[in-house]
Amino acid sequence: MRRPAKALVFVASVAVTSLTFTTVADARSPSLGSVIKTVEAAIKKERGAQVVSTERSTSSSKIAKETLLAGTASGEETFSHGDADLRIKVTPTGAYVSGSSSGLTTVLGVSAKDAKKIGSDWVYWKHGTTQYKDLESDVTVSSLTSVLPKVKGTKLSTHVTSGTVVYVLQWTTAATSSAPELSNTLTVSKRTDLPVQAISTTSGGTTLATKFSDWGERVLVSAPPPGSTVPSSKITG
Repeated sequence: MRRPAKALVFVASVAVTSLTFTTVADARSPSLGSVIKTVEAAIKKERGAQVVSTERSTSSSKIAKETLLAGTASGEETFSHGDADLRIKVTPTGAYVSGSSSGLTTVLGVSAKDAKKIGSDWVYWKHGTTQYKDLESDVTVSSLTSVLPKVKGTKLSTHVTSGTVVYVLQWTTAATSSAPELSNTLTVSKRTDLPVQAISTTSGGTTLATKFSDWGERVLVSAPPPGSTVPSSKITG
């Protein structure tokens, strides 16, 4: 049983304000490759961040929302979409997952039988297990480098918004058997070399907007109360 790398399903936007850009022409602008490497290094140096993603479809009034508090060795994530909700806690010693029946079955992938066993408790995996490593890789700061594109096929430009200089990276992600083609825009602060927001859209009009904030804030995650956990060995998925 492995949770998808991203719980949000294309089926954005939170308080993500549309940025108004003024293009800056500068012959001294860095190369795309150097910008991506610099941003990747800057993310890895941070000890924490908050990431809020909101997905809105033109064909549905339901909004999918995912909030992540990412630390260096711990993290906490919540996801909601209709009656499906899921909560993940990762500490240095264990990983915990709780949610509604719909969230456990459609997002985490457990069977309806196991979702009933879990109920309102938390499934628990010890540090070092495969599932722990999977969840840890999704909710810690190092996972945020996945927002960065490859150099090939990406366009870089420099802009000014509200007096702040930003890099804007734009690229297209090809469609797969499970996901549509995406047009992506990532905005990065030139001052901090850290992401500010990311927006992905499909040709059908579905939009996923992600806002990055609280870079450098320490993230402390506590384990669920004793007696509220279910060992992963008790479920069959």
